[in-house]
Amino acid sequence: MAVNQELVGREFPPSAPYLVGREKVREFARAVFADAPQHTDVEAARAAGFDDVVAPPTFAMVIQDHTLQQLLAEPDSGIVLARTIHAEQKFSYSRPIVAGDELIGRLSVTGIRMMGGNAMITSAAEITDAAGAHVVTATSVLLVGAEEGAA
Repeated sequence: MAVNQELVGREFPPSAPYLVGREKVREFARAVFADAPQHTDVEAARAAGFDDVVAPPTFAMVIQDHTLQQLLAEPDSGIVLARTIHAEQKFSYSRPIVAGDELIGRLSVTGIRMMGGNAMITSAAEITDAAGAHVVTATSVLLVGAEEGAA
């Protein structure tokens, strides 16, 4: 089954709220070698003007992943995980993510580009806080390889 072109424009329900934990931020910072003190030290974060430790910019992927799981679970998507790679990622922030934030993501498929049987699926996850204010838009491109024998 080829990637369903009718995914473009599809919007998914909001993800379950994700409470950003201080230790999760610290673990993520260590994992991505983000060694600025505001990622691990509450006092350093407060001295920089934040309420708590600040997540590295790529932390938004944690919340975006919850939204992408909705897309990957769509029975009519034509997306085969075994032939899928994460090809591109970008973030557009209104403000940093800090420990204590409760975040919700809403995914929409914004485009599909076909190239020789391969599909590049672009999606955007609008991530908001508990008050509904925009925090970050995480945009991903998934590359779904062609079925064997297709071109």
